[in-house]
Amino acid sequence: MIFPSMGVMFALGGSLMYKSVERSAEDAVIGRLRRLLPALWLFGALLVPVMIWAGWAGRPEWTSFLLWLLPVVEPPSAPWAEPVTGVLWYLVAYLWLVLLSPLLLRLYRRARLIAVAGPLVVLAAWEYLPPLVGEALGSAITDVLTFAACWLVGFAHRAGDLRKVRLAILLPVAVAAVGAGSAWTVTHPGEDGLDLAASPLAYGVYSLGFTLVLLRVAPSTAWLNDRRTLNGLVNLCNARAVTIYLWHNVAITLCFEAGRFIPMERLGSRLEMAGYCGVALVLLAVFVVLLGWVEDLAARRSIAFLPWTVAPQTRPRPATSNWAGPPAWWRP
Repeated sequence: MIFPSMGVMFALGGSLMYKSVERSAEDAVIGRLRRLLPALWLFGALLVPVMIWAGWAGRPEWTSFLLWLLPVVEPPSAPWAEPVTGVLWYLVAYLWLVLLSPLLLRLYRRARLIAVAGPLVVLAAWEYLPPLVGEALGSAITDVLTFAACWLVGFAHRAGDLRKVRLAILLPVAVAAVGAGSAWTVTHPGEDGLDLAASPLAYGVYSLGFTLVLLRVAPSTAWLNDRRTLNGLVNLCNARAVTIYLWHNVAITLCFEAGRFIPMERLGSRLEMAGYCGVALVLLAVFVVLLGWVEDLAARRSIAFLPWTVAPQTRPRPATSNWAGPPAWWRP
């Protein structure tokens, strides 16, 4: 309800995609697929045999498993494994936005406001129309429409168009969007209570307002360069972003299984969940070390089990930044 992480991720993805498509649309699409798919293939190669071995009621035909190679809709999954495979919707939506980026960039250059707001208008109509396609494809279309506006805000950010908009105009629009998304969510709670994800349109509108302000302010990250530990952690997460995303739900699921052998209840009710979180982070670190190398192969760089590197040359070092970061005495 506070930080729409998925909307921010798509906005940053769109910002990065803009320059790549400008240079070469074909290379941009192929490059993104190369970075994304090998990590997914390794995930599927390890998970699918486990799902089959552990029992899979109503297992689909073998042709459905081709979706693990190119996930234009969510790949098939055993019902018991859904807590683990539930993350795959993001990869499907990201894949479609990557494939559509050359077309979206043309639309954006011809009609910027229509291109940004259009997906949410179509989503509003899509939600009230009778089902036109199957459930899997319909879910993928909904996810793409929900976050396409954020993707295009990323275009506006990278093109410099967002900075040209006066804050006196942008802030009221952003506040109205965040307020509308919040109001709808509060007045229409889902099964789990207040949950933006329960209403795609509310999530999309809220995320649009949030990312408009975030990318308009665009705080500098140059202050990271002088803080070796924090800088290394950020670079590690960047180099292993797909691995972390794919395997974090596995780590969360397994941490509760580990609770059968680790007496977490001794920590007390207030610290018990912190203990589970710690176990999940340890498990995720193991996955990153053991499996993250596939991202190095995909990016055609030397394999490193822990890419804890110095600041990349692409990170700017402006003479004066908008924000100097934490106080000088805080140097992790």
